[in-house]
Amino acid sequence: MTHGGVLQDTHNRIIRDLRISITDRCNFRCVYCLPETEEAANFYRPNSTSPNNSRQANNSPIYHWKPRSQILTFEEITRVARVAASLGVNKIRITGGEPLLRQGVENLVSEIAAVGPIRDLSMTTNGTGFPALAKRLKEAGLGRMTISLDSLDRDNFKKITGRDGLAEVLESIRIAKSVGLSPVKINAVIIRELNDHEIVRLANFAHEQDVIMRFIEFMPLGTRQAWDREHVVPGAEIIERIAAKLPLTRLPAGNPSETSTRWSLGQGAGEIGVIAPVTQPFCGNCNRIRLTADGKIRTCLFSLGEHDLKPALRSGASDIELADQLQRIILKKEPGHRIGAPDFVQPERTMSRIGG
Repeated sequence: MTHGGVLQDTHNRIIRDLRISITDRCNFRCVYCLPETEEAANFYRPNSTSPNNSRQANNSPIYHWKPRSQILTFEEITRVARVAASLGVNKIRITGGEPLLRQGVENLVSEIAAVGPIRDLSMTTNGTGFPALAKRLKEAGLGRMTISLDSLDRDNFKKITGRDGLAEVLESIRIAKSVGLSPVKINAVIIRELNDHEIVRLANFAHEQDVIMRFIEFMPLGTRQAWDREHVVPGAEIIERIAAKLPLTRLPAGNPSETSTRWSLGQGAGEIGVIAPVTQPFCGNCNRIRLTADGKIRTCLFSLGEHDLKPALRSGASDIELADQLQRIILKKEPGHRIGAPDFVQPERTMSRIGG
């Protein structure tokens, strides 16, 4: 299809990057992502008697997955990707929840990879289940992987994620490199008093494994009682801690819309990046939007409103009509997220329901 124009907002930002969540389901219960869990309650509110700490009678977290009928089909997702590509989007990241839980995900990868203008197709995963799918994903057209790894200590990993899965994640990193899903990026959300003591160890891991380790500031994307700014380790502090132990060389930004500041670890092996949305917002150059698993467009990670594409997708709207709707939506993209502002309001959706 062809369509005139691009996705440009009222702040002259042109959208090139689409994050697509394909499921809200996850087999991890990370304390920063699904804070309804017992692990999160124990860490954030050890003395709280708030009703927000309540749990079901079987002691499982109060969390309800979206029914399948509300989740976009692969055909619907591919159609949105194709229409977005006709408007200038050339970078797509597949996310969740945990995207590898979606059966047949390699088929979706193949369909999106066939959309000509898409030049960068990647996926963010927690790594579980990846070894069995790695070769198929690569052959389907996936370009690179980002794998979450918040701790290198088995007990702390389990405390953060709710799963004894460190060995499998480390194996997934090895396999991603071996099949050529490069560069391999590793995401670590740093939370004070939980895993900040592992910052230098994680940086060393990046050097030893020749991967890109990205340290991410803890963001307010859980229940409103969970996030506390005191638990945020500023990006500048992360760099200071690493620089005190390892040689760092600042790398130039690849493009203005990059979310991370990048540093070489020396000797040509490994790199670290710091994503600091809380203390060093990068909203002015944001070129991203998100499609949730249930068909909503979010123009900012911290949007309070969403724009539903599902009615158009399921009512016979043409590609041109869908493109027009996307262009109207982008005009409403926020200038910034306002974390730290007195009037900041946290979004209702948790990270797993938004997509990374």
